[in-house]
Amino acid sequence: MNADLGSPRELTGLQRRRALYQPELPPCLQGTRVRVEFGESTTSIDPKCADIVAQAFPQTFGQKLVHFLEPNSMASDTQAIKEHPPIRVGVLFSGRQSPGGHNVIWGIHDAMKARNPHNVLLGFVGGTEGLFAKKTMEITNDVLSSYKNQGGFDLLGRTVDQIRTKEQVNAAMSTCCDLSLDGLIIIGGVTSNSDAAQLAETFAKHNCKTKVIGVPVTLSGDLKNQFVETTVGFDTVCKVNSQLISNVCLDAVSAGKYYYFVRLMGGKASHVAFECALQSHPNMVILGEEVALSKLTLMEIINKICDGVEARAAQGKYHGVLVIPEGLIESIPEMYALMQEINNLHINNVTEDEIPSQLSPWAAALFKFLPPFIRRELVLHQESDNSAQLSQIDTEQLLAHLVEAEMKRRTKEGNYKGRKFSSVCHFFGSQARGSLPSNFDSNYAYVLGHICVQIVATGLNGYMATVTNLKDSTNKWRCAAVPLTAMMSVRRHLRGPGAVPIGRPVIHPSPIDLKAESYAVLREKASSFLLDDFYRTPGGIQFEGPGANTKPITLTIEDQDYLGDIEILQDYLNKVRTILKPGCSREILKAAISSMASVNDVLKVMSAPLNTELPLYHFN
Repeated sequence: MNADLGSPRELTGLQRRRALYQPELPPCLQGTRVRVEFGESTTSIDPKCADIVAQAFPQTFGQKLVHFLEPNSMASDTQAIKEHPPIRVGVLFSGRQSPGGHNVIWGIHDAMKARNPHNVLLGFVGGTEGLFAKKTMEITNDVLSSYKNQGGFDLLGRTVDQIRTKEQVNAAMSTCCDLSLDGLIIIGGVTSNSDAAQLAETFAKHNCKTKVIGVPVTLSGDLKNQFVETTVGFDTVCKVNSQLISNVCLDAVSAGKYYYFVRLMGGKASHVAFECALQSHPNMVILGEEVALSKLTLMEIINKICDGVEARAAQGKYHGVLVIPEGLIESIPEMYALMQEINNLHINNVTEDEIPSQLSPWAAALFKFLPPFIRRELVLHQESDNSAQLSQIDTEQLLAHLVEAEMKRRTKEGNYKGRKFSSVCHFFGSQARGSLPSNFDSNYAYVLGHICVQIVATGLNGYMATVTNLKDSTNKWRCAAVPLTAMMSVRRHLRGPGAVPIGRPVIHPSPIDLKAESYAVLREKASSFLLDDFYRTPGGIQFEGPGANTKPITLTIEDQDYLGDIEILQDYLNKVRTILKPGCSREILKAAISSMASVNDVLKVMSAPLNTELPLYHFN
């Protein structure tokens, strides 16, 4: 582990100014008194999986949704947190670096010290390996001073990002018991929060007093559902990447002779590429979810790109910018099947050198067709979650290579008479994830840190800190704690009436919703993006001035205030109860029964899973 982790930083002028920025808190978290309202018991996001999730998590499934309110927001089933006995809490990073992670820890620290100066916050140095080895540092204001509103995860660092095996879980429980921790806060994405759920279940089963809490921090933005509108770091990463893409766009139009193929880090889903396309307006963007839904083959994608090149050439334009997500390659049916075979060989401990000779005949033929550099990258050892190293697979170079070959073929056959096709490839990955976090990510992370402390103080185990209504100003944000099991499901991989969930319950990466309003906006502009150089230059992240508080376009377009909608529903139900008290007229009672029967029938149909449902995206 790096001995410099947690050491004071030497800050530049900009970093010092950012360190002085005080994140905003919604009214419910201002002060030491918070009211806690327990809502209804939760289920899983997929009704067909509820029984399976309940069986796998008997201790933590079905827990109630919890809201944190202003002290004067009294309601039934509400309790106030008044007394603040001292607590001990541990925190660790688990997952890829994401801008804003340090502010989660800062928020935890400030909330703990405001409640009781004797509270102790311990950071695990080196992520999960530090947790297993009991390697800690006490988080104090002096330690935090040069990490406030700063990028990276170098306050504590990270390692294998996994708490899954029996040995790992037991080591984590041993550490928490030995350190007498009241809470363990795990900062990460879908895999880390799935591990947090399992850890919480095991702790509850063995009567370990430590409450396990997850925090949605991942640059990819794929930890997204009814309760989580976006993740910490997504806004910053998209702003940095959008600036880089817009710079490339201007370079392309200036030279007028190159096509830029840009691959963006973002995991299996295409959220980063989607948001960046809306911010920078490249000529083409190919989303993995579109490819998976349409079942486009590799050569069909190549032909679509070449058709776009020809259409632009007809207007005398021999330049352009194409943006793709790093997970695109897994969305292509034949590539996905090939990668699954390779994955299975890895699981069976077949070495990288032996994998090509162990492939089935059709997979071997496809493997041989691919350029040598892609072959080498496809057989690399897997990530900690047993998935392919998508960041190491140069999909943009594969597309550029095949497009160039196809354009040569079209030229030779006389179908294309324009200039020679030339490409330049880029992968924007680590460039963005160490950036100074935007104001939005700084505020969001700090608020989540405060919520974590309220969760520990309330004695909740197996919950995630969440905020909804994020597109509005901070003083209108809704703070809550949501059971991790409510976000879990089991993927269905079979087609037809016999489709059943298989695998273990986890929190799955969320693909782009191709029925969403934000996607409709992108499709509406696609033709203009392709043929017109309608490039947009958002510039660098603004920390002050008119653009300082901009938020992701996909966040502001969608109506995602799920907790607000639950409040509206509860308000209507309360009004119905008031009207239908015993003594109301028979006509009113009959009208209510008829209406409720209709509502019940509609909701029954809507909540029933489709027998032919398949994942929109090829997730393991």
